[in-house]
Amino acid sequence: MIESLGRRTVDAIKAVGGFGHFVGDLARAVPDVAVWGRLTPVQMRRVGVDSLPVALFIAAFTGVVLALQASYTFTGTVPLYFVGTLVGKTMMLELGPVLAGLALAGRVGASMAAELGTMKVTEQVDALETLAYDPQSFLVLPRVLAGTTMFPVIVALSILTGIVTGWIASLVLLDLSTQEFLKGLKLFYRFKDTWFGLFKSATFGCTITLVGCVVGLSTRGGAEGVGRSTTRAVVYSAVLLLVLDAFWALVLLR
Repeated sequence: MIESLGRRTVDAIKAVGGFGHFVGDLARAVPDVAVWGRLTPVQMRRVGVDSLPVALFIAAFTGVVLALQASYTFTGTVPLYFVGTLVGKTMMLELGPVLAGLALAGRVGASMAAELGTMKVTEQVDALETLAYDPQSFLVLPRVLAGTTMFPVIVALSILTGIVTGWIASLVLLDLSTQEFLKGLKLFYRFKDTWFGLFKSATFGCTITLVGCVVGLSTRGGAEGVGRSTTRAVVYSAVLLLVLDAFWALVLLR
């Protein structure tokens, strides 16, 4: 048992050291603007535009469910216009960024891990190095920049969609007027609610894409290894996303 514990500890230290080395290589690739600058817009479209339908679909039904659950909870105890407060606050602070992040961890993180893992096991990454291309600036940096910049855009549209569908559900299903819904929406609104959700989503995007790239480029073992890397990328991204969510709530909402 002691041997197994020691082996796991050494492996964990090696993993932390390898990640630090990876981030250092990524930082050294930043000056190579000529390479990552022309590749980043392509990745922004893949990460942002192609992921938008999934994020908006989830946000739309989240807004409806929040409105219905708020009405059920508030019945007979709290004025019904507080439905707008709950929908707005919850979408901006928590469910908008987190649900979109979890969905995109499955789509974006898995896609990047599978793509880069396939390139690694088929020696395409080695071919890039032979042609004097830095894999960090050619493969990793455009994806990380795209995730960091496009995730806040996706989350902003998701929050807006959730609030709109919550408003529609309130009008149709709860007999709540537009004026009452807006009254609740504005009642406890603070500008911090907006930037907190967007800042948090930017860190989620950076984390998900970085994990997908790290796991993908460390793939070994052919097709089976690519499958394992894809699974690990989704699991690691989801866990880190929830840890970051708790961390930012503790640091920024006090």
